[in-house]
Amino acid sequence: MSETRAAPLSLPHRLWRRLPAGPRRRLFTGITAALAPHPDRVAPRTAPGLVIAGEYSRASGLGEGARVMSAALQRLGVPSLALDVAAAMWPGAPPWPGAPPEPAASPPPPQAAIPPPGAALLLHVNPPLLPWVLLRQNRRLMRGRRVIGFWNWELETVPPFWHPAASLVHEVWVSSQFTAAAIEKFMPGRVSVVPYPLAAIPPVPSVRDRTAFGLPPEAVVVLVSFNLASSYVRKNPLAAVAAFRAAFAGRADRLLLIKVGNSAAAPDDFREIADAAAGCPNIRIFTDLLSGPDNHALTRAADIVLSLHRSEGFGLVPAEAMLLGKPVVATGWSGNLQFMDEANAVLVPYRLIPARDPRGVFEAPGAVWAEPDIVAAARHLVRLADDPAARAALGAEAARTVRARLGTAPLERALAAIGLVQ
Repeated sequence: MSETRAAPLSLPHRLWRRLPAGPRRRLFTGITAALAPHPDRVAPRTAPGLVIAGEYSRASGLGEGARVMSAALQRLGVPSLALDVAAAMWPGAPPWPGAPPEPAASPPPPQAAIPPPGAALLLHVNPPLLPWVLLRQNRRLMRGRRVIGFWNWELETVPPFWHPAASLVHEVWVSSQFTAAAIEKFMPGRVSVVPYPLAAIPPVPSVRDRTAFGLPPEAVVVLVSFNLASSYVRKNPLAAVAAFRAAFAGRADRLLLIKVGNSAAAPDDFREIADAAAGCPNIRIFTDLLSGPDNHALTRAADIVLSLHRSEGFGLVPAEAMLLGKPVVATGWSGNLQFMDEANAVLVPYRLIPARDPRGVFEAPGAVWAEPDIVAAARHLVRLADDPAARAALGAEAARTVRARLGTAPLERALAAIGLVQ
């Protein structure tokens, strides 16, 4: 059988790849930002409607953010059009198969072929890729319209290679005050906090139950759910494994379920998780690709949701879990405090350490993130696992408060500020 060989890299490409990741990233963003089409210097008056650009066809936080925003605008009666830029962001990457391109509660908005003149453009694309994405769009897309970035960031400090993108938008919306404080440092007066209005489009689970997922009916199930295409070190799943093992050892009536999305994206990282769980019959790793409703059904099937993250810009998974009435144990630092407090969640103590990301994405001069207290997390897991009444009370308080905190009011204020609603 003949072997198919990849085409050899050109000399410029080989030289480019020899550069360290940091300088390569700075060069890429600087050059593409200089070449990308820029919006009008002064934001023009906004015509009715909003074009929402994002990676609708991929399973990612920014993709989910775009889908959530589209559905929320429909609930508010604001005309919106979708612009899927996943192919521009990740050339050659397969779409998100088997999952709907929208939250279960609402159909997707019409796909924008030619956005109407004057309609504002909301770009769910972070600065490192924003210039590249704009270069691959029709250059007329930016003309004559207000351009807004919806950016996610998970550290208190923003890396310098984000700065060139400030000239590509008139303003920025972010999902938490934590992220706003970071971006305000280089875009003062141009940042608005618009938390994802999840209460307007709450998660709707499918009919799948514990039996359908192969979960034991009598065990207390602790769920950890994250996407391996995101920062593995930031999501910190090994801390969750350590806390669970410290809490329950090999108890058959306690189960840790680790839901890993995009497990093939980082095989070395996935191997570390598998190694950490090896020899533990009460730890399962779940890699099935699920639709949005099935993901919510898996969350509903759990008893406790655990997130020992080092940092979050917002925290969609715990927020949706809380809306489903699930008790959440989470690191008490970063963007999840937009909707969490000590009354509606278990906040794990932490210490701040220098942020070190092997992928080089979540690093910036002087940046820190949290190292959660494993012993404290284990203690909280034992307490909740042993007390069904406490779990129910905490879950009910979570659902009540998150419904109030993640409504549409901040979005309506942001839309009013640009003249789209009264």
